[in-house]
Parts: sequence; C-alpha cells; structure tokens
Amino acid sequence: MINEFLPKIKEEILQIHTENELMNLKSKYLGKKGEFTAFTNSIKDLSIEEKKKQGPVINSVKKEIELIIADKFSEIKRLAIDKKLSEEKIDVSLPSKGVGYGSIHPLSQVSEEIVDIFLKFGFEVFEGPEIESDHYNFEALNIPRDHPARDMQDTFYLEKGELLRTHTSPMQVRIMEANEPPIKIISPGKVYRCDSDVTHTPMFHQIEGLLVDKNVTFGNLKGILNEFISRFFGGDIKTRFRPSYFPFTEPSAELDIEWKDKSGSKTWMEVLGCGMVNPKVFDSVGYSSDDFTGLAFGMGIERLAMIKFGITDIRYFYQNDLKFLKQF
Repeated sequence: MINEFLPKIKEEILQIHTENELMNLKSKYLGKKGEFTAFTNSIKDLSIEEKKKQGPVINSVKKEIELIIADKFSEIKRLAIDKKLSEEKIDVSLPSKGVGYGSIHPLSQVSEEIVDIFLKFGFEVFEGPEIESDHYNFEALNIPRDHPARDMQDTFYLEKGELLRTHTSPMQVRIMEANEPPIKIISPGKVYRCDSDVTHTPMFHQIEGLLVDKNVTFGNLKGILNEFISRFFGGDIKTRFRPSYFPFTEPSAELDIEWKDKSGSKTWMEVLGCGMVNPKVFDSVGYSSDDFTGLAFGMGIERLAMIKFGITDIRYFYQNDLKFLKQF
C-alpha cells in the first residue's frame, strides 16, 4: 500500500498552481491527521521484524514526498517572480512621466525684484556681516546702552560682546565710515530677533537703503519710495507717510499703502520705515551735518511678500511645503 502514495501524489501535484493549494496537499498527506502520517502510525502494531523491514521504506517514501513538495514550492515561487517581472517590464518606447523642476523661492523672488527696482534708481548693492558688534548695531546708530529703543528689539547676544544683528541699519555706519559722500546704496540681508508668531520669525530678511549728498530732502525720500511702491505693487496705489520714531533718523516716518483685502474693502497697511539720517549718526562717522543730509529706509522682505501674495502666516515661507511653494 505504501507504494501507492508516490504515484497518487505526483498526479495530484500536477493540478497545484498556488502556495495555498500546495500547503493543503502537504497537510492532506503529511499533516498530523494526514493519510501518510496515519499509515506510518500503524506500523506500531507490526512485529519487530516487520518494523525493521517497513521502517526504511517508509522513511524513503516520506523523503521523496517532501522533495516533490519542495520542488513544486520552488516552481510556484519562480513562476510568481517571472510573472511579476513580466508585468513590471519597462517599455522604453512609452513617453516619460516628466520631470518636476524647482523654482525660485518667493522670498528670493521678492528680494530680487526690490533690488532690481533700486538698481534702476541708481543705487548700488552692498552686503554686510550678520554677526555685529554693539557699536555698529546700536551705539553708532544713536542707541546707547540706556536708550529705551533697545527694548524694541529682542537681541540674540553672543560671546565676547557680539550679537546677531537685529536690523540691516549697521550698514549705514559701515558704508559711511569707508566712503565719502555722495552715497547711494541698498543693503539686503538676514536679521535676527527673539520673536516668533504668525507675523514674526527669529530670522527674517530686510533691505536697508541710504542716500547721502548735499541738499537731500524729505521730498527726495517721498519721491523715491512712492515710485518704488508704484513699481513693486503695480498700479496707482495711494500712500501716506505717518510720523514715527527711529533713533537713527529724524524726522522719522512709516509708509502706509491703501490696500484692498480679499473681500474688496480698503485698509491702510504699514510697509516700511524711513526718515532723514539723524545728525548724531553723521557725528559717529565724521560727516558734517552742515554740509550733508541723508535719507534712509528699511523694509522687511517677508512683510512685502505677505502683502503682495496675500499670505497670512509668515511661517509658510519656511515650512518647505511644495504645494505652497509651487504656487510661485
């Protein structure tokens, strides 16, 4: 009877095509309640002499069955792999899916646009250090250690009395120390303050402007900035210069624009600070305020970008969200 197992299993295994079917076949013959297992358990009733004769035969048949099942398992795995490879075959004649290209970050776009406008006005571009001394960041700009204006700027202080600059205004002093009038420069760069919310980040970008010459007036300041606003935002936008305070300019002002929100209603929005260079700043660089006057202005790149693009949270610029960045 034992010789009947192999032909039977060989015939049945030809109809097997899946691993699940093969496991069922293995269980049918070699499981705890399988047919071959039941047969082998029956030899306990045989005599010792019969057990000696049947034992080797049973072991040989069992090994043969296990080998047949193992070969079939390998065949099923190989066919499955071949099928998967066939389905995943690359057709080189098909058109490609296309490649996504990057673009200039919206803050870089706005910064480049602003710089380009002022270059056309005849300004030159100078960049300065982000790690500054107290002298350039405060003292030379008429902000002594006991000045209340220091409370307006939450400063990151470093070792040896250095600090991360809180504005790009130190470039006014550096440029005037190294050059004689006339001066007509802008200075873009990163600045740092201990502040973070929907409209502030610990690091942000500013552009400083400085013009020093004989007979520079507040009228020159208004003309330059009004023309800048017109070119940057486009169209005929109303502006107003509202009195303000900055230690390094006198008089000082904030420039507002009349802006329509998404609902169409108009509102005044502050876009930058400006003023005439304070004579005390001239004193710190050795200029004579009797001979020269100057105008200065500073603007936040993020603020202008938020207004221009209708963005409500400054943190969007730094979250690396491709869905957001692809809009620009």
